[in-house]
Amino acid sequence: MPDTSFMESKFGRGFVTSIMLLCKHFALPPEQAFYGAADHLEGFEIPPQFKGTEVEDLAMKLRKRIVWHQPGTLDREEAAEVIRILNRLIIAIDKSLGIPEPELGEFH
Repeated sequence: MPDTSFMESKFGRGFVTSIMLLCKHFALPPEQAFYGAADHLEGFEIPPQFKGTEVEDLAMKLRKRIVWHQPGTLDREEAAEVIRILNRLIIAIDKSLGIPEPELGEFH
């Protein structure tokens, strides 16, 4: 009998996978960025090693910003905030993986 504990996902599943999919949304113009972005949160899983860390805190802030947003209302401001959280989250992940001084660089 096949293992059905993991159903096939339409919108992705994982941690870095979901972050990458969200980054693709927020590379779009702000008025388009939020449409469908919350779908990628369905399979957004925070790995156990990040529980209780800055990474988990930022991941939860990211989730709230996207879920609570009403597309068409303050898209530009909210998209900019989501991008700031994504940037901080990516840096926090690198730090937790042992990269001593990660940075986004001048051209990001």
